[in-house]
Amino acid sequence: MTIYNFSAGPAVLPKDVLKKAQAEFLDYAGSGMSVMELSHRSKEFDAIIKDAEKLLRDLMHIPDNYKVLFLQGGASTQFSMIPLNLALGKKAYYLVAGSWGKKAYTEAVKLSKTLAFDPILLASSEETVFDHIPSFEASAIDPEAAYVHLTTNNTIEGTAIYDLPDTNGVPIVADMSSNILAAEYQVEDFAMIYAGAQKNIGPAGVTIVIIREDFLNAEPALSSMLDYRIQADNASLYNTPPTFGIYMAKLVFEQVKALGGVSAMAERNREKSALLYDLIEKSDFYTSPVKNPVDRSVANIPFVTPSKDLDDQFNKEADAAGFKNIKGHRSVGGMRASLYNAFPIEGVHALIDFMVRFEAENK
Repeated sequence: MTIYNFSAGPAVLPKDVLKKAQAEFLDYAGSGMSVMELSHRSKEFDAIIKDAEKLLRDLMHIPDNYKVLFLQGGASTQFSMIPLNLALGKKAYYLVAGSWGKKAYTEAVKLSKTLAFDPILLASSEETVFDHIPSFEASAIDPEAAYVHLTTNNTIEGTAIYDLPDTNGVPIVADMSSNILAAEYQVEDFAMIYAGAQKNIGPAGVTIVIIREDFLNAEPALSSMLDYRIQADNASLYNTPPTFGIYMAKLVFEQVKALGGVSAMAERNREKSALLYDLIEKSDFYTSPVKNPVDRSVANIPFVTPSKDLDDQFNKEADAAGFKNIKGHRSVGGMRASLYNAFPIEGVHALIDFMVRFEAENK
């Protein structure tokens, strides 16, 4: 039985990447050591992290005046690092269009109880269970604010922002965890981008931060480990970085480049998601909880049947048929197909066949 992994993260990795890592696992580049045993100060790892950065810069067309950091702590640690480094003494706006955006805003509010800055909820769609991207007037933003924070892809709810909003000239900070390298963005449109690796880049444990040099904090942060400038000045080597995760990221970057780069991945992802959305649109059995089609994510596609009981039955039968981790997030229920870069189009066709059969048997 073929297994298709629809997990939202940690997610499916390219088989070619896994095979290469397997081949190099015991002896990396003739060193006689596993890549997991290499010192982060060794010439072997120095080449790995430099190659990883160069590949990412090429793939995303990152300008020279941006720093690229490979950090630990997941994207969630950035929820604290961002205001701690960048917002003191200023306002910071948050567009909350999903659960992760809400967590980022909640963390900022928590920090503001002891630190002098003002986190402001710019707009939220929580009242309708994050079924759309909320809108706002640019004039509502103080042009002297530190940043506007947004999430480009809402993993749980299946919405995304592809056309950036007008922020009245205020720099944009973006959590791009679930569609980095999967959709095309211009890095120079952001002051900072951050992303957990475990969806499109590699295993859990690495967080990518791309930050404009003039946006780096001028004053020391409360903790050296949480200080962007210290991390940048030390080229991500202030402490021992997640060496194996960075190595795996390098392999993924190499493969994305070989497949045609981000534009090619974005085209493939639109093709994959269109197949599934087309089935849902034509069906009177399956529905999408996303209110506006323009807000639909091509990375994470939630859908439901006419009842919770049928949702439960679908998830049970799908799992038995080899469609793993397709159950929706516990906060929203239903089903969710995560179609990241490494997910094969054959898996989408197989899921559609299963969905058609399930509808015929249970309509």
